[in-house]
Amino acid sequence: MSTLQIQNISKRYGDTVVFEKFSCTLHQGEVNVLFGASGSGKTTLLRMLMGLEEADAGLMPPFEDMRISAVFQEDRLCNNLSAYSNVKLVVEPSVSSEQVQNALVAVGLGEAIRKPAKELSGGMRRRVALVRALLATYDLIVLDEPFKGLDEETKREVISYTAEATEGKTVILVTHDMNEATRMKAKHVINLETLRS
Repeated sequence: MSTLQIQNISKRYGDTVVFEKFSCTLHQGEVNVLFGASGSGKTTLLRMLMGLEEADAGLMPPFEDMRISAVFQEDRLCNNLSAYSNVKLVVEPSVSSEQVQNALVAVGLGEAIRKPAKELSGGMRRRVALVRALLATYDLIVLDEPFKGLDEETKREVISYTAEATEGKTVILVTHDMNEATRMKAKHVINLETLRS
């Protein structure tokens, strides 16, 4: 498998240093886990990967040439649209209505397909956002704590679906739970606390 190299990047906000000559390797076609406590720089690194922030110094891979799909920490749904419409709004026309509905059923949202997002619980909204990202066309998918707010049984089902849907894809998974990484069959863990120390 080929790799994407992040080399000697530095990033600071005023007097706060987030990264200083930080390097890591992302493995294409596999699940890469971004691990670290709150404040370790996970969100900043993700924002740089997605082109939402620029590093002050160092070399980033040519992510601007890649199609990136993402599940952010905020669900970013259109509240007045149904679960189905929130997904259908962003996927390619080649993704059929049946595929969208089947994906929502697969993550336990069969009864919520036509409900407005504003009527969904936090865990249900999370799953809509995840399905939307998984059905988009992408070269790289960023999953920022995609399973938060789910009970254990639902989480098992959703992780199983996600692992199957992303097989062979380049995935960056942010999680505080290494059990989630194991269930996602992750082979590569980037521990920001270790690499920055």
